[in-house]
Amino acid sequence: MALVAYRNLLRSARIAFQGDMNTLFAARAEVRRNFESNRNLTVGSEEFSKQITHAEEVAKFLRENVVQGQAAGEDNYKLRIHEHTERGDNEDIKKPKGKGTSGGVKCCSS
Repeated sequence: MALVAYRNLLRSARIAFQGDMNTLFAARAEVRRNFESNRNLTVGSEEFSKQITHAEEVAKFLRENVVQGQAAGEDNYKLRIHEHTERGDNEDIKKPKGKGTSGGVKCCSS
């Protein structure tokens, strides 16, 4: 399980930081350092499961939520969005969150 999580993290870092070798090498070193520091955990322990879950969540976050940007002018940036990047439809933003402020009336409505 640990080896699968380790490889998954390295793949996710490669996808997220493609073309940025300094950041990619730093990410690989950080992954290795974290796995080395947890080498003494026993398989099946609660801490082991917790660390594997954390590694899987970090890999998913790197793959789906990290987007690189590069300056393409004075006020413009070119974003490198790949097939794994999470793209939302903003439907959750349009939904009201909870009750209005006063008697069911929204604060910004006229």
